[in-house]
Amino acid sequence: MTATAPAPSPARAARATAYLPRLALVLAALLASLFTAASPASAHAALTASDPKDGAVVATAPAQVTLSFSEQVAMGDDSIRVMDPQGKRVDTGELRDMCSGSTVRYGTALHSGLPNGTYTVAWQAVSADSHPVSGAFTFSVGAPSATSVSLPDRQAGGGPVGVVYDIARYAAYAGFTVLVGGAAFILLCWRRGSAERPLQKLVVRGWVTLTAATLAMLVLRTPYTGSGKFADVFDLDGLQAVLETKTGASFVSRLLLLGAAALFIAVLFGAYARRQKTSSAAEAVDETGAGDGTGAEAEAEAADEAAKETSDLAFGLAIGGTVVAGGIAATWALAEHASTGIQPGIAMPVDILHLLAVAAWLGGLVALLVALHKVPDIEREAVQRFSKVAFISVLVLAVTGVYQSWRQLGSWSALTGTSYGRLLIIKVSLVAVLVAIAYLSRKWTGRLGEVRSTEDAGAGATGEGPAEVLAGVDVSRETSTGSGSDAGSDAGAGADPRRAAQLARQRAAREKAREKQVRDADPGRAGLRRSVLAEAGVAVVLLAVTTVLTSTEPGRAAQLETNRSTAGPAVPNRAVKITLPFDTGGQNGKGTVRLELDPGRVGANTLHLWADGEDGKPLDLPEIKIAFTLPAKEIGPLPVAPDRDAPGHWSASGVQLPLAGEWRIDVTVRTSDIDQTTVQKNVKIG
Repeated sequence: MTATAPAPSPARAARATAYLPRLALVLAALLASLFTAASPASAHAALTASDPKDGAVVATAPAQVTLSFSEQVAMGDDSIRVMDPQGKRVDTGELRDMCSGSTVRYGTALHSGLPNGTYTVAWQAVSADSHPVSGAFTFSVGAPSATSVSLPDRQAGGGPVGVVYDIARYAAYAGFTVLVGGAAFILLCWRRGSAERPLQKLVVRGWVTLTAATLAMLVLRTPYTGSGKFADVFDLDGLQAVLETKTGASFVSRLLLLGAAALFIAVLFGAYARRQKTSSAAEAVDETGAGDGTGAEAEAEAADEAAKETSDLAFGLAIGGTVVAGGIAATWALAEHASTGIQPGIAMPVDILHLLAVAAWLGGLVALLVALHKVPDIEREAVQRFSKVAFISVLVLAVTGVYQSWRQLGSWSALTGTSYGRLLIIKVSLVAVLVAIAYLSRKWTGRLGEVRSTEDAGAGATGEGPAEVLAGVDVSRETSTGSGSDAGSDAGAGADPRRAAQLARQRAAREKAREKQVRDADPGRAGLRRSVLAEAGVAVVLLAVTTVLTSTEPGRAAQLETNRSTAGPAVPNRAVKITLPFDTGGQNGKGTVRLELDPGRVGANTLHLWADGEDGKPLDLPEIKIAFTLPAKEIGPLPVAPDRDAPGHWSASGVQLPLAGEWRIDVTVRTSDIDQTTVQKNVKIG
């Protein structure tokens, strides 16, 4: 007869109340230490500007190449490579960190004396959400030329290394789901399952899978974010660099937490399983009423004491397991989408709850499937308890999923207009299918209860156990015929070890066949097993879609990048024209300068400047200088030395303005050897 878990004793409740504040402080400190490492950013970095710009033609070779990004990125000395038309590197290989304030800019110096021609810039970096990004562009010195350098077609994180890394990522999610969900199924739904070998193997395999996948991602991180060559897994310098990143720290933290999880598993399937067996046996003796008087009272007290100890240990395992599982889930929240973008302080705890709910539902589903296939006598109450756990998990998934979708999409158009949104639609559809199948499973659970109650009543009338009735076994006939032959065989096998081993295998085969008969004889159980198997199949696909989703650029960031590339200038697309009066104080020192900047927006511009005297005639000045400054971004002054085209007329081409904003134009006018003045005006550059 199945024993239900006793209610927590007052003493245990008091001890739990005393320890809960400490546990809360420990968990809060753990999560705070993880969350403070993340800073707000927009997921998936994008290249926002470069100098020289893509496709630009500059008159003289620049001293360096600079790249600006939408968010913080991790780059190394070899992250920016500049190659001449013959494919020879012309950069110094030294990364220059030029970040200031909210500006994220890196550069590399070029060798001097570069000849005219087309140069190729290839770059790669790791964005704040741990995903690699890369790109390439060209610029020309003097005039465009033929080049033997082809732009790289391999995306960062792609190739065979990317495939293996993604497989390891999927295995990590699957291992976490089975590990946490299997343990939760045992503690919340079926405590007697801690002593069942199939469930023990399932949880241990989940732990092994998660550990192996984490180690694989750690050693593959260098080639995954860099060269894409498997040989780089042996690069110790690269491994050290990985360990210094946020992603590397999350992997190490996960491995340490998996050590604590190993201790949890040892206690769950060791001391707790033994106590559970002892408690169940004592309660069974107590319920049968064996013995009387003092002996019966002593057995009842022993049963109560064993049940209390088992319940206390289960409570401790539940608290410890929750802390460890939450910590492991936090290693994902720390290093991926939840740690970047808007509201990371809210998004990371929500992501942890989301992962734990997924594990409790899908991992518990796998554990239930194993129990239905491998354990002949799982109780109806265990299935009903899991149904409640799954229902709560789905509610948590719905709430956290809605928040995550809003945060990562930002608009309804991103739901259908981005890869992330389309994958999210597929994920939601799969969840809906799972819920529908789960509804059928609940109906089979109800039928399972009716069949059990009817057949248990029949078993009570005949004096046989439910297993024998379900299997249609004639117990008296099996005892009279089988026991005699087995006794004779055992007597003859005493002198023959080979015969004894053969008989043991036969008995094991009979027992296995008997258990299969018990499982197959219950139509409610068979129907439930099929529906749960269907749920597990959908869950496998759902987990694969989720894995792809975590490595896909969020819809909000993708739309921002698309808008940035397709949007027109912030101001009308026409030349900027200004007129500035000047007075140097000397003879013929008064006049005006007229400046025209075409097209007057970010990127390359053509500049023309005319100087007129007081009489309105062209004024041929000895010297004129121009500088551009963007005070809001602390950029500049960027000097421009225009060429004299005609008396009173100067021009310059390829004037690069890297960012939009309120630019200040300074014009320095010299009318004699000692008479000079600077006039300025602010203009809007889109």
